[in-house]
Amino acid sequence: MNVEINGPKILGYLFGNTNLPITETMRNSWIIMAFILFLCIFLTHRMQKIPKGKQALAEKAVLMIDGLVESTMGEGCQAFSPYIMTLMMSSLFGSLASLFWMRSTTADLNTTLGWAIITFVLITFNKIKYGGIKGYLKGFLEPIFVMAPLNVLSEIATPVSMSFRHFGNMAGGLVITTLIMGALKVLSNAVLGFLPDNIALLQIGLPGVLSLYFDCFTACMQAFIFSMLTMAYVGDARNS
Repeated sequence: MNVEINGPKILGYLFGNTNLPITETMRNSWIIMAFILFLCIFLTHRMQKIPKGKQALAEKAVLMIDGLVESTMGEGCQAFSPYIMTLMMSSLFGSLASLFWMRSTTADLNTTLGWAIITFVLITFNKIKYGGIKGYLKGFLEPIFVMAPLNVLSEIATPVSMSFRHFGNMAGGLVITTLIMGALKVLSNAVLGFLPDNIALLQIGLPGVLSLYFDCFTACMQAFIFSMLTMAYVGDARNS
């Protein structure tokens, strides 16, 4: 069995500069952003005082996110709702892109690491905003000053763990599915050798079941978990 699994393809270079590659992930991300923009315009077009149909659906989603943000981060944090909603939709649709013959954007560490860095900036900003620069630096010395190195590592580990968790789940699903597809093709050729090589009959069925888990269930779970961790960390930074 000869299976090759590579990272996102390089489609070209910006301004012809080889240091500025345009990758498959970047292209797919722009497609997903355009889809989210279209979805938002569609759901909010011709809004009425009494919501019904698509407007009722959009308002229900907004109320759910507002309630989730308030219950997780505390009162007065609904200003974070647009960001959390955007993060959740970008993660979900980025992972589900594989259902439409595109490479998942979340299977690229650059994507999840970028989101995690934004979360890290929000955490640090809110710690300094509500505790002051002295309070922020003092937090590294708690409970005793000898814990400072571990506290610094813990601070850095937050975005690293968030990004690798999301990326690992999606990339792992991609690798496992590809390996099983390759193994089923070899098995099909061995058992059903009378069929042409391009007809791998045993590939029918199991990959679809795996897709339901890796592409659908895992995509929904990781979008929810990443958003919940973002809210929990930022909310804790505000309250501490």
